[in-house]
Amino acid sequence: MSTLYRDTGVVLRVQKLGEADRIVTLLTRRSGKIRAVAKGVRRTRSRWGARLEPFNHVDVQCYTGRSLDVITQCQTLDAFGSGVVGDYSRYTAGCAILETADRLVSEEGSGDSMRVYLLLVGAVRALAGRERDASLILDAFLLRAMSHAGWAPAISECAKCAAPGPHRAFSVQGGGAVCEVCRPPGSVLPGPETFALLDALLHGDWPIADAATGPTRRDTSGLVAAHLQWHLERQLRSLPFVERKGDPSVH
Repeated sequence: MSTLYRDTGVVLRVQKLGEADRIVTLLTRRSGKIRAVAKGVRRTRSRWGARLEPFNHVDVQCYTGRSLDVITQCQTLDAFGSGVVGDYSRYTAGCAILETADRLVSEEGSGDSMRVYLLLVGAVRALAGRERDASLILDAFLLRAMSHAGWAPAISECAKCAAPGPHRAFSVQGGGAVCEVCRPPGSVLPGPETFALLDALLHGDWPIADAATGPTRRDTSGLVAAHLQWHLERQLRSLPFVERKGDPSVH
């Protein structure tokens, strides 16, 4: 028996279905990740098709179906897409954020997704607001989302023996910062500024993050991306397209 429900969510991706319909994947506040059919939204006279576009924060009413739910109503809460799609660096960073959220909440209907949903709304809102560098917003989201999943890299202590830092080496396979005793082959030696930026992004210390230099931001982004993809065990399709700007004054 079909059940009617209402929820708020962010559109992660869309795909065509038939001649006029669309399958919409959303990460919602209460229902986790859902896939639902929006009927007729690709017709030019559709009244709410434009609301169901990636990045948008919407209020939807659906009823459950056998394999896919069906969207019967949709209202825009925040049209984040308009503030993201017109800027290449923000669009590519946003695509990486949406793809990561989609991967982290793997099961449709998963109830353990509230934290990822809140992180996602905050990250996309920050991208659309254009007040901070897109790559910083992306890396902060990735670090906090990994923390929720239990994958956060060790930063201030050794990932192997928990010896307090600061430490000089970082090992993706080893779980983050490692001491000289535990340091495995293949570890890299980031500067102390990179460790400081990792910590600032994870804990929301934006004055330190905003003051980071271009090279420090690029080094940090590389470690964050490598750490995430090691745990996901596959590459994010959108990450190679993310624009990394070297000048912190360019937003």
